Amino acid sequence: MPATTQEKFADLFADPYAGRWLTILCQRGKAHATVDAYGRAVRDYISFCRSKELDYLEVRKDHIGAYIQHMYIQQVRRVSTRRGLSNATMQQRLVAIHKFYVFLAEEQLLTNNPVERGKQKSGRRYRQGEGSSRGLIPRYKKLPWIPSEEQWLAILIAAKAEPLRNRLMFSMAYDGALRREELCSLSFDDIDSAYKQITIQAENTKSRCERVVHYSEETSKLYAKYQRERTKLSGARGRLLLSESRRNHAQPLSIWSWSKTVQALAKRAGVPQFTTHTFRHLRLTDMARSGIELHLIALYAGHKSLETTMLYIHRSGREISEKLTDCMNSIHQWREQLN
Repeated sequence: MPATTQEKFADLFADPYAGRWLTILCQRGKAHATVDAYGRAVRDYISFCRSKELDYLEVRKDHIGAYIQHMYIQQVRRVSTRRGLSNATMQQRLVAIHKFYVFLAEEQLLTNNPVERGKQKSGRRYRQGEGSSRGLIPRYKKLPWIPSEEQWLAILIAAKAEPLRNRLMFSMAYDGALRREELCSLSFDDIDSAYKQITIQAENTKSRCERVVHYSEETSKLYAKYQRERTKLSGARGRLLLSESRRNHAQPLSIWSWSKTVQALAKRAGVPQFTTHTFRHLRLTDMARSGIELHLIALYAGHKSLETTMLYIHRSGREISEKLTDCMNSIHQWREQLN
């Protein structure tokens, strides 16, 4: 188990069951980002239980309802302050808590899981007796946020002042539509400089599927420069991106360090919404705008479902734009014939 996980969730490891659950997640090879998200979710839930003087082994469905209400209050705060919980975070927390209770049930510490998923009947299919269902809270599907041209230019200007390693990461994250864990996990053996290709290893991906992405000529130049600079930190092969800080000198760069770097850059650029994942959103949207076929975008992104890829098609407005153009051309031709 990574030492950073134990350090970050020291309070959960002090709990006899939560700590063991996180340990098992790590042993089963769950992605670091998943363990981190689940840990934060269960920490918040246990904190809520303690504030209400509840034993999480004895909670009932009405207590889960109170926790959902607690999250809704935080979501309302998000609307006014841009801080708090998004709908996706609320969904993720319920998934994590449900899985935690599955573990507790397997340990024979309780008989019923209080966090039932997909038990609320609704809609036409339910009336017809087909048994459709929905989760404990509504699920909203929003289009990925991408910066405007002005915001993207501000980010690019701010990035010019970054050290070489950060500029290389910036370029690779965009070119390859890389998630932060995929980027920080890259090794020298993953880079094929002759063909300007990056192999994303299956164990570092969300879908657990290996894929190959490409990078630009400008990124290639940055990579060549960084190789020379990196030898000053360490001559050993292995992880490509190393920390330059005094505390973790020449150690593999963590996803949290990269997140802090992008967060600081976004703040300087005046675009606080920009995150490590925005590079991926923007790249896939740009691919959709360029007219690249849906299945090729899905392959490049490593999506298991085309439904996920369709979000970027909608975000780009490509389909609607094409249909509107065809429609308007037909209308103009029809009007010309009338004249």
